[in-house]
Amino acid sequence: MLSKSEHDALGNIALEAHLAHIAEALMARGAMLATAESCTGGLIAGACTDLAGSSRWFERGFVTYSNAAKTDLLGVPAALIAAHGAVSEPVARAMAEGAVARSLAQVSVAVTGVAGPGGGSADKPVGTVWFGWSVAGQTHSEMVRFAGDRAAVRAATVRHALARLADLLL
Repeated sequence: MLSKSEHDALGNIALEAHLAHIAEALMARGAMLATAESCTGGLIAGACTDLAGSSRWFERGFVTYSNAAKTDLLGVPAALIAAHGAVSEPVARAMAEGAVARSLAQVSVAVTGVAGPGGGSADKPVGTVWFGWSVAGQTHSEMVRFAGDRAAVRAATVRHALARLADLLL
């Protein structure tokens, strides 16, 4: 069985491999990436820009923690948030599409979720995260429920968002 530090080290190696693939795929396409983040508060953008040379493929990051920010910065309709809640598939998709529409990027990843420790509900317990990706003019979405404390949920969200983006860019 792996220790926590060994597990974390393997996770970092995988994250670096995904980022390298994302960078190569975006540069090969002449495309740029934008992130739209709520529950991660910029951690995905931070992971991307940790990679040297990221300015060749990373265009910008939107931290849209509040509902108003989702509407103001990404163009997510307030009525959509009111109807479905900020942590929902329609909002994650709208965030991904808004990130492309309101940037110079052609590809995006968006996340909205409940990192905890509070804020969860029966329908959307702590650890619920909706993802949206816009790649090649198509929007993809997925919901995952992560276990653990706030830090674990946020770290898992970053890893999943980038792993799935790497897959979509194949």
